[in-house]
Amino acid sequence: MTTEGPAIREFWDELRKTTQARIGLGRAGNALPTRQVLELAGAHAAARDAVHVPLDVDQLSAEVRHVGIGEPIMVTSRVTSREEYLRRPDLGRLPADSMQVPACEADIGFVLADGLSPTALNHHGAALLSALVAQLADRYSLAPPVVATQARVGLGDHIGAQARVRTLLMIIGERPGLSVADSLGIYLTHLPRPGRTDADRNCISNIHPPDGLGYAEAARVATGLVTGARELGRSGVDLKDTSRSTALGATDVTELT
Repeated sequence: MTTEGPAIREFWDELRKTTQARIGLGRAGNALPTRQVLELAGAHAAARDAVHVPLDVDQLSAEVRHVGIGEPIMVTSRVTSREEYLRRPDLGRLPADSMQVPACEADIGFVLADGLSPTALNHHGAALLSALVAQLADRYSLAPPVVATQARVGLGDHIGAQARVRTLLMIIGERPGLSVADSLGIYLTHLPRPGRTDADRNCISNIHPPDGLGYAEAARVATGLVTGARELGRSGVDLKDTSRSTALGATDVTELT
């Protein structure tokens, strides 16, 4: 039995329509209502699963192949297990000794990386890539896609350098939260090479339709940043996202670690 009155419940019900955050949870005596406790436990379990459930490489590769920009190239980092991935972020940024990515000298390279939410890449990766290709294919040459496992953002610098692409777009699973477990981010690095830092990148985050940023909108923002990076000669803190409003500052430059 909750202690909320009808007016209080109606107030919080209206506010909850505007956010996925857990607000106005109410009380049952000195504790949360049972329903809220169970929902929180379920969200926590979903977040853990998003981190630990492996990427379905075969299914993703088949979907990526249908996008039509070439046969997917499979790579991995120096990480040997998911437990090591979580303990050693540094190894997730380094390529396995066997990694070979053919040089293609393309304008744009794409990496689809599991990151901290393989679930996000399983759910949204191929569709987001398709939206990016639809925006970029008429303007730039595109490299064959790369699928990277046990990957952190910095691994893209090594992939981009080997492929000799001018601008790299890394699609990667973002750290799951208790509201969203399957969100993707796009990290853009112009002239990628080992040694690049967070300050050299731009990030478009919270991509998980229907509740988060949609594929087409994310692709439109990415296209604007690609154009700006080529004009400016660099990406990162000096590159602003002006696709929606000149009042907006630079996109987030947080690294997924």
